[in-house]
Amino acid sequence: MGLDRIQVGSQEILDKEFKTGIRGYNQEEVDQFLDMIIQDYEVFYQEIDRLNQEIEKVKKQTSNNGRTRTAAPTGPMNYDVLQRLSNLEKAVFGKKYADS
Repeated sequence: MGLDRIQVGSQEILDKEFKTGIRGYNQEEVDQFLDMIIQDYEVFYQEIDRLNQEIEKVKKQTSNNGRTRTAAPTGPMNYDVLQRLSNLEKAVFGKKYADS
């Protein structure tokens, strides 16, 4: 679904160590910022998983012996789910993902 495009996961962020120089960054500040990024990644993963489950649920609800029904109540719901998933993917993967 696009998660394979993530170059750096939360564990890599957690394990990353930076070299310090004479006028290097404040290590504590960098660590705090990276901790926030890790938390955001986890929220994104959870939201993507939740949306994928919701998509599967909607697919099952609209499927009738292999045929998709065109019931009016599920149409807008499907569009809403797909739009939210698209927005979340753009937030996670950035402009590069949106352009591909």
